[in-house]
Amino acid sequence: MLSAFVNCFKIPELKKKILFTLAMIAAYRVGCYIPTPGVNGAVLGEYFQKMTSAASGSIFSVMNMFSGGALEKATVFALGIMPYISSSIILQLLTAVIPALEKLAKEGQAGYHKINQYTRYGTLVLAVVQSFFIALWLEDRSGVVFGGLQVVNNPGWAFRIVTVLTLSSGTLLLMWLGEQIQEKGIGNGISLIITAGIISAAPSAAQNLVQLMSPSAGGGSQLQPLTLLIMLAFLVGVVIAITLITQAQRKIPVQYARRIVGRKVYGGQNTYIPLKVDTSGVIAIIFAQSIILFPATLASFIPHEGFQSMASVISRGHFLYYTFYGLLIVFFCYFYTAIVFNPIDVAENMKKHGGFVPGVRPGTQTADYLDFVMTRITLAGALFIMCIAVMPDAIMASFRVPYLVASFFGGTGVLITVGVMLDTMKQIESHLVMRHYDGFMKSGHIKGRR
Repeated sequence: MLSAFVNCFKIPELKKKILFTLAMIAAYRVGCYIPTPGVNGAVLGEYFQKMTSAASGSIFSVMNMFSGGALEKATVFALGIMPYISSSIILQLLTAVIPALEKLAKEGQAGYHKINQYTRYGTLVLAVVQSFFIALWLEDRSGVVFGGLQVVNNPGWAFRIVTVLTLSSGTLLLMWLGEQIQEKGIGNGISLIITAGIISAAPSAAQNLVQLMSPSAGGGSQLQPLTLLIMLAFLVGVVIAITLITQAQRKIPVQYARRIVGRKVYGGQNTYIPLKVDTSGVIAIIFAQSIILFPATLASFIPHEGFQSMASVISRGHFLYYTFYGLLIVFFCYFYTAIVFNPIDVAENMKKHGGFVPGVRPGTQTADYLDFVMTRITLAGALFIMCIAVMPDAIMASFRVPYLVASFFGGTGVLITVGVMLDTMKQIESHLVMRHYDGFMKSGHIKGRR
């Protein structure tokens, strides 16, 4: 594997792509430290520190993770790339229910560019709306959110307009950086930006681990070396499991009938339809987190005792929280799979080109068979995703470590990081193999998520 990394810089084109990608990621990380005018970053940092150690959490903790900690510092990239992700998901869902968008998606490259343009417009709208509400949240005129502390030095419409312009511009710049990486660099630009933000929290997590292993005033350390070894072995097992499930496929055999046209024979080949076990990936977790954390977020704004007690029942650490969270993940796994994979369209396309599944009649029976298989393998993927999502809470409770440390041993961050690394290494390996170099593995090739 080390020789493959060395060979990456022997190919001029690949070397240029890698260096360009690293430069764009470096520009993103620099932007994460440029503050938004008029915000007291120290007070905001204290709030996020308390929220991280608290059991409940809020929707802002999810946004902070996807922004690479920029929201915690209220920098120009505080919104991160979340508006673009939300806009992409909304367009993807609307494509399945609006015939005009569905027709546009089937027009090939021209349709793709048109939908991408709509996604950019949606990103701008969502960025403006979200940044305006973040400005109101930072002002905190009621004094409930930040406990009476003043985050904004001079609240008012001037601050709101400046914040909206700053944060919206930062999101659009991130979107542009992601597209530049996609065109001139290596890997999916948006995914790499998210991964870079997640990995940026690793030094803080490592510092917390060192503090936990250091002797305390009582003479002993909170985290024993044996416990750390168990956690590291657990992390290796989680990464292997995520890799296997991410690449797992159920291959449905397909045969094409032979057709004789003049003196030529067409068809007669055997192939397969790869049905992914984990079609939704991290999207189901994002949807579930947004919904399950919404009551806790509202409770931080509404100082009503009855509402706060109701929100505390479904906060992190309670049985109902994990029950609802798991059920929401399973639901969204099935929901997203139903949107993305249409067995009726697949069956009709197979029938149109003379293809059939051995032992299954073309048409309706093929669609029913594909739906039958997809329903069952999606259940396995949904249960796995559910286990990965609640794993940081289980590690935090079992090993008594902070949530920041536990999140690197499971959860959304690990799932995203492993998937993005697989995709990026697959693209690099394709360049190496094309120029007669060995890939990262001696036997076989790396498969990405798609």
